Formats: sequence, C-alpha cells, structure tokens
Amino acid sequence: MYSSLTTLMSSISTSVLSDLLQALPHLRPQLYFKASLTALSHAMEDQVLAATLEQPLVIASFQRERFYRQEAHRYERLAQRSDQIYVLSAPETDFTHSSEHYEKIAFQADDGLSQEWHLVVIAQNYATCLVCRESLGSLAKNRRMPEFSPNLDMDTARRFEGIWTAERGVSLKVADLLLERIIVYRPELSGKIKQARRRFGIGRRTKSLSEAKQLSEYACDIDTDPFVQRLVTYLQASQYKLHKAYRSIAAQARKERLVNSISTAIRRSLNPQEILTVAAQELGQNLNACRCLIYRAQATDTEAIIEHEFLRQGVFSVMGQPWSLDKNTLFQEVVQKGEGVRVVDTQTDDRIKNCKALTEITQRLRIRSLLMEPVLYQGRLLGIVELHYSPENQHEWQAGEFDLVEAIATSVGVALIQAEAYANLEDLNQQLEALDRTRSNLIAITGHELRTPLSTIQVCLESLASEPDMPLELQQVMLTTALTDSERMQKLVQDFLTLSNLESGRVEWHPESLTLQECVDLALSRIRARAVTEKLPKITTQIAKNLPLVKADGDWLVEVLAKLIDNACKFTTPQGKITIKAQINSNQMVEVTIADTGRGIEPNRLEVVFDRFYQEEGALRRTTGGTGLGLAICRQIVNGWGGEIWAESDGKNQGSKFHFTVPVTRIMNYELGMG
Repeated sequence: MYSSLTTLMSSISTSVLSDLLQALPHLRPQLYFKASLTALSHAMEDQVLAATLEQPLVIASFQRERFYRQEAHRYERLAQRSDQIYVLSAPETDFTHSSEHYEKIAFQADDGLSQEWHLVVIAQNYATCLVCRESLGSLAKNRRMPEFSPNLDMDTARRFEGIWTAERGVSLKVADLLLERIIVYRPELSGKIKQARRRFGIGRRTKSLSEAKQLSEYACDIDTDPFVQRLVTYLQASQYKLHKAYRSIAAQARKERLVNSISTAIRRSLNPQEILTVAAQELGQNLNACRCLIYRAQATDTEAIIEHEFLRQGVFSVMGQPWSLDKNTLFQEVVQKGEGVRVVDTQTDDRIKNCKALTEITQRLRIRSLLMEPVLYQGRLLGIVELHYSPENQHEWQAGEFDLVEAIATSVGVALIQAEAYANLEDLNQQLEALDRTRSNLIAITGHELRTPLSTIQVCLESLASEPDMPLELQQVMLTTALTDSERMQKLVQDFLTLSNLESGRVEWHPESLTLQECVDLALSRIRARAVTEKLPKITTQIAKNLPLVKADGDWLVEVLAKLIDNACKFTTPQGKITIKAQINSNQMVEVTIADTGRGIEPNRLEVVFDRFYQEEGALRRTTGGTGLGLAICRQIVNGWGGEIWAESDGKNQGSKFHFTVPVTRIMNYELGMG
C-alpha cells in the first residue's frame, strides 16, 4: 500500500505543462489572461458542438470544482457528441469519480493540476489543445487581494503561462500526459482509454518522416467558423464592457458636476437658505426622486419643520409642515448609527409596518421607497436629507448613489457650520476653491493623460491581434508604441502616489551626509538616458569642489534635481542651455540653482507653478506633456528637509531659474561668495 501511494504522489507532483515543454523543447509558452482562456476554451468546445458526425476525444481540467460548475452544462451537451469526454477537477463539495454523462476524475488538492488549466480536443481531421499553468504572481495576488477587496472580481487579475496550438503532434502529447494522469486516479478506465489511444494514435511512435510531418501540421480541412464566431463574440463583449466603463465615467462626471454646483452655491453665499435650496433641487433632479427634503434637526429634537423641498410635477408638497421625529423609528436609527438608512419597499419593510407614524406618512404621501441621510459635522447631527420615490417608481438603490448623497450631506453640513462661523468664511472658501480646482484638474489630467495612452495601447493590441500577417517591422512599431504609452501611464500613477504620500506625511525620511556633486551626477544620468530618443539642450554644472556636505535624504534629493532638470529640458529648445549652480547662501545653507534659456514664466505665475496639476497653458499639455505634479512634488520634498524652493524669471522667452536650499552638515574650508 505504501508503495502504491508513493507511486501516486510521484506521478501527480509534476506539472503537465513542464512535462510537455521537456518533451517538446521547441515550444515557447505565452502569457494568457483568464478572460482569454475562457474565450479560447468556449471556441474549442463550440467547434465540437458544431460537428455533425465526428466523435472526438475531449479532456478538460478545471483546477477547482467551482470553475467546473460554471461549465458543467456545456459538457453535458458535449457528451451527446462523443463517449470520449473526460473532466478533471479538485473536489470542493460533491465532485467525485463518476461515469454519468461523461467521465469525471476528482484529483487531489495538492496535485499539480490544481494550478493548471487544460483543454484538449482530438478528432480524425483536426486537433487543438490548451495547456496553461497559473503564474505564481497571480496566485499570490489572488490570495492577498480578497482580504482587502472582497468585492473585486479576482478573475480579471489571473494570469496563466502556457501553450495554445492546433498542431496535432502537440495535442497528442498533451492528451498522452493527461490520460496517464487519469489512469492513476481511475485505473478502471484503462480499457476505455486504450481504445482512445488506438483510435487517435495517442502515444504511438512515428515510423516515418511523412508521418512525423503529418503530426506537426495544422488542421485546415475543417469548419473553423464556430471557433472564429466565438472569438468575435468575446471581442464584442469586451467592447461592450469598454462602453459600459465609459458610461460609468460619464455618470461619475455628472455626479462631480452636482457636487461642484452645490460647492459653488456654498462659496457664493453665506445664507444657508439659498445653499440648502440649491442642494435639494440638484440632488432631487440628479437622483430622479419625486421629492427631496432637507431640514434642520438635532439628535434630541422631537419635531422639525420642512424648510427646503424639491418636487416632481404632480407630487404633494410638505413645505413648511411639521415633521415628527420622536415617533420616527428611522430617524432614531440614523441618530443611533450615525449613518444613512434606506427602504426599498415601504409596503413590506418591517420598520415601516411596525411604526404607526411612518405608516401614516408613507401612505399619505404615497412613498414607495425612501432614503434618509444625516447631515453631520464632526459627529454632530445638524439636519436630515430625505429622498422619496412614488409607488410608480420603486427605487433599487445603487452603491454610488449612497456616496453621492453622503457627499452632498457633508457639503450641506459644511454650509451650515460656515453660516454659523462667519469669521472663518474666507479660509473655508479658499479650501473649497482649492478642492474644486484640484477636482477639475484631476478630471482633466486623468481624462487626457490616461485615456489617450489607453486608446493608443488598445488600437495597437487590437491591430496585432486582428492582423496575424502584419510585417514584423510594423509589429515592432505597434509594440514600441504600446510600451511607450504604458510607461507614460505608469509615470502618471507614480507621481500621484508620490505626491499623496508626501502630502499625507507617510514618507519616512532618512537624512545622511551627502556630496551634492554625486547627487547631481545621478540626476543627470537619468536625464541623459533620454538623449538616445530625443535631443536635449546643453547642460553644464558649476559646483565648487570644496562645497560642504549637505544633510538630506539622498533618494529624494536626486528626485528633486531630476525633476527640476527635466522641467528645464521640457521648456528649452535643443539649441538652448541649462546651467546647474550651487553655493552657500547668507543663511548658511547650500542654494542650488537650475537656470535655463527657455520659455520663461510670467511674473504673476512664479508662485502658482508649484501648485498641483498646474500647466502654463492648455497647449502645454499637448506640446510638452507632463502631469503638472512635478514641481508640487519638489516643493513637498524640499519642505520635508526644512528647505525653501522658489522660481525667478524676467517673463516670456526670457528663461527661468529654479532655486532650492539644502541644510549643510558642517561649514569647512568654504568662503561665502565662491561659485
């Protein structure tokens, strides 16, 4: 018994893909995403279903039972076409060895098959196979992600490495390896498997060159239309998902406009009545409610007066009427939990049926669905926002709507506090303006800097996928373009993350004594790496050899230098000049200056150039690129080590100078005024 167990464990410890690549070393694995494998598998299965007389051999391995269950009905249909159908899976509930409909093989959870995905179809006149192994990175990522994001569809992140081919010899070898694995688990199928081997020539050695050539050929005398149609369907589905994503972005933009309109009302008026009126109108219209109410209320109030209302035509008004709170169980729930509550159907919800006051209100006002959101400020209840829907318009709440109502309620809370604290009005307005500018710039930047490279990458990949006969030179151009734009997107995301970490104080500083010249050299090596693809201005350095050591985090100091030099290169023609200087200033700090002969800066813009998302003019986003975050990142870094950063320029086309200071470790052998 021990010997047989050892044999079993030995036979299942290896990967089928590894065995295949060892047997056929000329094969080159490729990377596949889960969605691609699903489309290919369905296309191969549909090819079998479209056949009329052919009874092929089909072997499918599904990793885990949960993946098999999604396709079980398809394999019942395939079993009607052939008696040589084998399905393998690691059991999780009720998957067991069985011969009903087709042969089911339950392999052990530690079998190498549990990390692989296989599908083999072999007929007399064609053969195809798909044999892949899930990448280790994909497995690790999918183990980590559910802990933090349980609602994400993890299938989209799964990646597999393997082979998909219509080469008959490869398909026969994969079938041979899988049939050997099946016999280990179900030796009683050896007779049936022997018939399949003999019928399709599986495991048989080639006896001649012509036979070997035949095995290496691809099938060409079969109807490939079902296969092609399935892939076309998959591409159409992908296009639908893309359009759906664009619609989602449009909906988000609409919500942003709503928040903007209310924020604008808050900035323009100290009168809370005007602000709440705008909020009720905008929120009711955008969420298609029949009635939107906003009223002031505190946790201990027993009654409120409806002060602000939005109504659809033909809906009964409650403006100015008293609104009972002490007998309203939904209001009490809001106070207790400190968050909004919703009712999808007032006719069946127990909270409504068990509260006489709520039952009377919902019947009298003909309310079918409702939402109640608290207006809070620093945990203190200031008021309530209510949305009502009529019997003809029962509302199924969407997650994004809760976020929107909560955002509006938060804005309303800010408005009420703003009216009570007039002394802080100017500061609050400046903050709201900054938020509004950041939001608008964020939408503009991401809309252009992300959508443009995404569109380019999509076009390149679609061209490569749909044009298999494309010349190699053009393929290389497509790949290079896609890679360049993906790097551009990566830089944008990295700048976002860097600035976010710096502004939130999540950066750990590691100051050390540094030679400024070495940091400049490292920064220049980054910039000059671009000289291969673009011509740069002439760059010179004027740093005294006896300049004292500086005290700063080396990585971040190099980052500041690289970004300032890169900024100078963007706005200076190749015929121009960039100079890097450093000297001790009157505050006993090293002052670094990056001067250029480029476009220059208007005097009234010398400070705002350091703002997030700043672009000198709209055209710059098209002519020079960039995210508008580089100088903002530099300011955060320099402030982090206690320095200052500023800009100087005589105006348009007069060049510019960017200065920043760095603390020194000590002053030795250096005289003020030395260059």
